[in-house]
Amino acid sequence: MPTEATGPSSHEPRCRQVDWTAIKQAFAEGRGTVGVIGLGYVGLPLALVLVERGFRCLGFDIDIEKVAKLEAGKSYIGHLAPERVSAGIAESRFEPTTDFARLAEVDAILICVPTPLTEERQPDLTYVIETTKTVANHLRPGQLVVLESTTYPGTTSEVMRPILEARGLVSGRDFLLAYSPEREDPGNPTYSTAGIPKVVGGDGELARELACELYAAIVPQVVPVSSTETAEAVKLMENIFRAVNIALVNELKLIYGRMGIDIWEVIEAARSKPFGFMPFYPGPGLGGHCIPIDPFYLAWRARQFEVPTRFIELAGEINAAMPQHVIDRLEAALSERFKRPLSGAKVLILGIAYKKNVDDVRESPAFVLWDLLRRRGAEVCYHDPHVAAVPHMRRHSDLAGIRSRSLTSELLAEQDVVLLCTDHDGVDYSAVVRGARLVVDTRNATRDVAERGQTVVLA
Repeated sequence: MPTEATGPSSHEPRCRQVDWTAIKQAFAEGRGTVGVIGLGYVGLPLALVLVERGFRCLGFDIDIEKVAKLEAGKSYIGHLAPERVSAGIAESRFEPTTDFARLAEVDAILICVPTPLTEERQPDLTYVIETTKTVANHLRPGQLVVLESTTYPGTTSEVMRPILEARGLVSGRDFLLAYSPEREDPGNPTYSTAGIPKVVGGDGELARELACELYAAIVPQVVPVSSTETAEAVKLMENIFRAVNIALVNELKLIYGRMGIDIWEVIEAARSKPFGFMPFYPGPGLGGHCIPIDPFYLAWRARQFEVPTRFIELAGEINAAMPQHVIDRLEAALSERFKRPLSGAKVLILGIAYKKNVDDVRESPAFVLWDLLRRRGAEVCYHDPHVAAVPHMRRHSDLAGIRSRSLTSELLAEQDVVLLCTDHDGVDYSAVVRGARLVVDTRNATRDVAERGQTVVLA
């Protein structure tokens, strides 16, 4: 696919005019090579959709083991069928690699790297910055660069663009820069990558148009916005909306619980209203790659503009307090039912993924609960049908390698309490209730179990 009229060196400050019209036409026709950096829960699904829409895709990752698995046609993400990977490999359309020098081969570079928080709950752009430096080392005229990682407004233009332009290439002339936030929801049976609209903001009108053309070839709807800052703000708004409403329903759970009112019954009745109400559900805390993190990105950015973020900060406080509430409820139930302390008690955590039916444990509240239990002296094990062993994580690294226990009647009988954190389908909750002495249910997963009686405590 042609990208430039004459092809000067990518490191020369003066570059002849790029034929962006030809590149735009190629994207519209599903032609060209796209590089995806970061083959995790966002990047790998995106790469596979690109391949399935006819593009050639180079998948870049620093993890040698991941790349080796993909080269062998295997998938390390539970909800992505290995057949999709092997098909792309067999057709020579998908090529995973750790060789970032090959970025020079691609027409578009889509960056899907983590944007975590520091220990001080501030944005950690290390992965974005280091990846952008790598891209800059191999950037050539005629390439589109798109950041998909969730971040605060201004990252694309203020952080990435200066790095990319440091060698003399100019955004809007020699290369194009855009932002399109990922909207991945791992394991969602209704909406997958190929069916979710993409919001696109560009560093200039041409960048927006070219990025829109690329995404229009792989998703059903593209939503152009006026700038990269607007696109960055869209992603934060989506997840802050969820975080604030989850905090509200978590607070209502505490209030109604004190009144003897079942919050789950209230929500089910309220959702019968066909307008003006959207159901959100309480839980043991926030988990996943977005909701526990994204609000703090905006709160940090807002402080630079001397704007308070009271709703966001209050929601964060409420949601962060939920694991402690769960442990308090569990400890009280043990004391009331069995007259025994939490210290020395055997606790089975049922489900450690951050949401049902996936193997994704990022920011899962189960690990906060696990730590709290151990600090109180409890003996903890877990069962999760989707997570065979605890993976290595930035936090809770001491738990890495601990394996899931088989959910047998013997295991249940050994426990003083089962703490139900994640409501995976496929678990026999009737058997859990029958076999356990006490179940603390944070998800109302046992609601249809007729015999739950005094065995189940909702938390």
